[in-house]
Amino acid sequence: MADRHFRRLQGVSPSTGTGPAATESPSALPPSAPSSWRSLTVLLVAAAALGVGSLPASAVPATGPKDVVRAGLERLVADDRYPAAMASTTIAGGRVRNYTAGVADLRTGAKVPVDGQVRAGSNTKTYAAVVVLQLVGEGKVELDAPIDRYLPGLVRGEGIDGRAITVRQLLQHTSGLPNYTDDLFEAVFGEGRHHYYQPRDLLDLALAHKALFAPGTKWSYSNTNYVLAGLLIEKVTGRPFSEQITKRVIDRIGLRHTYFPGVGEEGIREAHPHGYHAPTTGGPLTDVTELDGSWGWAAGQLVSTPSDLNRFFSALMGGRLLGPAQLAEMKTTVRMPDEAASSPGEEYGLGLSRRPLSCGGVAWGHGGAMPGFHTLPGVTEDGRAATIAVTANIAPGPKSVEHFQAMLDTSLCAE
Repeated sequence: MADRHFRRLQGVSPSTGTGPAATESPSALPPSAPSSWRSLTVLLVAAAALGVGSLPASAVPATGPKDVVRAGLERLVADDRYPAAMASTTIAGGRVRNYTAGVADLRTGAKVPVDGQVRAGSNTKTYAAVVVLQLVGEGKVELDAPIDRYLPGLVRGEGIDGRAITVRQLLQHTSGLPNYTDDLFEAVFGEGRHHYYQPRDLLDLALAHKALFAPGTKWSYSNTNYVLAGLLIEKVTGRPFSEQITKRVIDRIGLRHTYFPGVGEEGIREAHPHGYHAPTTGGPLTDVTELDGSWGWAAGQLVSTPSDLNRFFSALMGGRLLGPAQLAEMKTTVRMPDEAASSPGEEYGLGLSRRPLSCGGVAWGHGGAMPGFHTLPGVTEDGRAATIAVTANIAPGPKSVEHFQAMLDTSLCAE
């Protein structure tokens, strides 16, 4: 899930302290190290990826790239009032640096773990799209075949017919399918966050509504598309979705701190900051770290770290997960509506977002939000990578989301 999914929450202002200053931890591990490593709306809900924003690097006083990133994180905590902020960057030569600011736990004031695990939200969609495209490369799925070929009779509703919706349209968000998370917004922030959902439960929520538009005629972000992508993967492979992304992506490129939670699993396995939510402007923060993410499933359930997200997107764009033809399909984009885009010129491919950078070039990535966490990764054609993460899936202040998004551009353009 991505931050546009939380626009109805903008202006929420948690009451938190600023926490300690940002800290930085360098690492020499390159994103290509072979076996050492990684990855809804009106919740997670109106569009797909987070935008870059337009804040220039010069807006953060600094003397070098490291200072720019550190100062940006400190401002997200001190001025924008996120409890914690983290970043991981990869620069030319593969040098990795990890940064933290704020506190991991508002109750204890504990330090933010360096490169701690977070709920990665809609970045999960890119993983799902990769597996679908791998199946395309294996001749088991056709992008322009109707989803009804693989899931016969399953996709039916008012104005909805799986015989007229292609696999490509699912991955591209041009299917016209309603977004099931529109019906879950209130539940997943309250006690409903401990409820376990079957994928078919999620699909049924969507199919109870009429189609948004005829397939292929418009663009609208819908998590329902990726629930169907997950069901497609299970049908074609005969194996669980979680197993397939683990085997085909996570294990294949050695992501050591990324996993798909098991059935009923509510905690986060490794060191992590707590995630928070405030239901009203100025209201008290609620710790929502413990939750059942099954309502996100193939659209948003993964847990990862900032550096693992960088490694995943770098491996993807470097051709380590898809053949050239499939990667080209993934990078073939359509323009997003202005009201859906988070930055001017943003476009969407197959589970992948393309955003222009202020310093020239583009960032490829996605972005995601789950209750308590917001993440935004991006990689460039020349090998730079950055992921920004904060521990609130809300907009604590009037400019906080804009500043959060701008940190990606700042981090990638700092060199």
